[in-house]
Amino acid sequence: MDINAPTAQRPSAPCVQVTPEISIQPPLSRRGNGPGLVLVVSAALDLSRHDKTLDPPPLQKWAEEGYAVAQILVSGESNVADHLRTATAELEKLPECSGDKMGLVAMLDESTPDHQPLLDAIRAHQKIVTSVFYGSCPDGELGVPVLAHLPSNTKAPRAGGGEGARGLTAHTYPAAARFFAIPAHADYRASAAAVAHTRSLAFLKPLMGGPYFDLEAIWEEHTRYEFADRSVGETMATMVDEPYVNHVPTLTGGIGRAKLTAFYRDHFIFSNPADAALELVSRTVGIDRVVDEFLFNCTHDRVIDWLIPGIPPTFKPLSIPFTGIVNIRGDRLYHEHIAWDQGTVLRQLGLLPEYLPFPHALPGGREPAERKQFEYRVPVAGGETARKLLDESAAPSNEMFAFAVREVARKDQVER
Repeated sequence: MDINAPTAQRPSAPCVQVTPEISIQPPLSRRGNGPGLVLVVSAALDLSRHDKTLDPPPLQKWAEEGYAVAQILVSGESNVADHLRTATAELEKLPECSGDKMGLVAMLDESTPDHQPLLDAIRAHQKIVTSVFYGSCPDGELGVPVLAHLPSNTKAPRAGGGEGARGLTAHTYPAAARFFAIPAHADYRASAAAVAHTRSLAFLKPLMGGPYFDLEAIWEEHTRYEFADRSVGETMATMVDEPYVNHVPTLTGGIGRAKLTAFYRDHFIFSNPADAALELVSRTVGIDRVVDEFLFNCTHDRVIDWLIPGIPPTFKPLSIPFTGIVNIRGDRLYHEHIAWDQGTVLRQLGLLPEYLPFPHALPGGREPAERKQFEYRVPVAGGETARKLLDESAAPSNEMFAFAVREVARKDQVER
């Protein structure tokens, strides 16, 4: 079998244009079915993919989360009630749309300042059990739980503060403008968009009954293909259309499918030592991510260029505490943020000196004596970092507090 070829193709259900205003997108998850979600978006917004980010347009993003999505483009002249009836009827006919509850996500611009027609249409539809508003907040009782993501200059209604506050949860985002979640818009802000999306999932899923996926199993499948099967194709098949990996200390990884595939093939999967293994220390599972503490254990018997680029093999054992934050969209990975202390890696390999020059004056302006220099003891630990992560009593705490600067003869003054 070709180790670079996946046995399962990525989901590619086509989007169907029902009317000029309404599009139906079946779920883009491997499961292939999911609850119905109505996406109400201002027609004036640019909903194309933008090359400044891998974040896809809202229609694709929600479909990758496992929803059957009906997108409605609205303007000030739109008959929202008719469009909503048509869109939900099309979802109900869709074989991939499961369950009897629907949600609604609204992203409206200034051309649709009046929420009232939309609110009336939501109230009249029994299957819509919750709604999420981006960039604006509905003024009026909706009859279903509402989540609002608001720019920093918007004052959200206070809980219990009036008719519009009933059933409302609101979040504001510092430095974010109205369209911070639209990738092609000038307002787009990746960090705010990511936090808001996670909050939306946590809000919608319990009310809609899903879709829920076994995030641990998805992550473990991915790592099995990386470290056990060593299959580039199968590894990439566990990821969304445009994923990325960021190894924080070394800036290695890949951004987008083509570059990440090349990274896995040329610099990761076949570059790991044969005895490379992951030892899980703790795991936290959220609504759309897995956060792992683990040890990366191996023998440094080759150049591991994603971990310690350019360093020839030392044949020393390594046990490195890692933190992995893995975002999963639907039932496939979107990104991995992997971090570790590079200092402990170098210390374990014998490549980090115990002392290094301190090229500054000490407090009070003290300078080193003639032909001498200050050195500081490098505050980095070696293999004991891994042992203490497994057992808090394996190494004493706070011994580095005693580290001090010393004064020694300058190396260029030492007699040969």
